[in-house]
Amino acid sequence: MNVTFEEALSSLEKVVETLETGDIPLAELVKKYEEGLMFLKICENQLKDAELKIQQISQDNTQTTFNGLE
Repeated sequence: MNVTFEEALSSLEKVVETLETGDIPLAELVKKYEEGLMFLKICENQLKDAELKIQQISQDNTQTTFNGLE
């Protein structure tokens, strides 16, 4: 599934709202819970990817700065 972080987060929030109402049959509740976990995993993976990119950029910038000072 190719969705942006914002789309996955929005979908996750909608699932949580649906689950919190408690007005859905058990089978639907289980299905929504499963959907929620899928969107949560997408968000977590995209956050991890962003964190790794930021760390890489920071390391590259630090190395450039130190190399410029030598």
